[in-house]
Amino acid sequence: MGKVIYSVFSSLDGYNTDAEGDFSWAFPDDTVVAVLTADLASVSTYLYGRRMYETMAVWETDPTAAEGSPESAIFAEVWKGADKVVFSSTLEDVWTERTRLEPSFTLNTLERAKAEASGDLTIEGPTLAGTALLLGAVDVVELLICPVTVGAGTKVFPDGLKLGFRLVRERRFDNGMVQVSYEVDRP
Repeated sequence: MGKVIYSVFSSLDGYNTDAEGDFSWAFPDDTVVAVLTADLASVSTYLYGRRMYETMAVWETDPTAAEGSPESAIFAEVWKGADKVVFSSTLEDVWTERTRLEPSFTLNTLERAKAEASGDLTIEGPTLAGTALLLGAVDVVELLICPVTVGAGTKVFPDGLKLGFRLVRERRFDNGMVQVSYEVDRP
């Protein structure tokens, strides 16, 4: 079974979005997009909550998203080729290929997704990932740290989370972003 990887953008002060829900400060340049796309080589399945799914679906539903650069086009093809599981009690349907809807996130639904996956799984979005972290279901945390503070917003990690981590990789980019990957310490 593949690893569950929490992949997330973060401000220096630990937020994924600012107080208004904006994350435009986290848009990567083409070099970062190319590296992130290469990282996805082992990933076969994306796990999303409703908001993250609605954000990411543009890679399939809006052709202009892939037209920004060759790196964006490659990312769009990788994204479309992966399976997606959307956990939402409010969505009635999904609108992208290779996507299924689950009404709630539980350890059983996560284990089913892992059993069906041919590779690793990413869990994206702090709300869904926070639940998975609190349940002890995340194996790796990959932060793309952006050189900005936003003061408030959606936290990258949930309140009350206490975990140890082992640094397994660090990458620095010319635009000031830093990617760090940590394995979760299991007692």
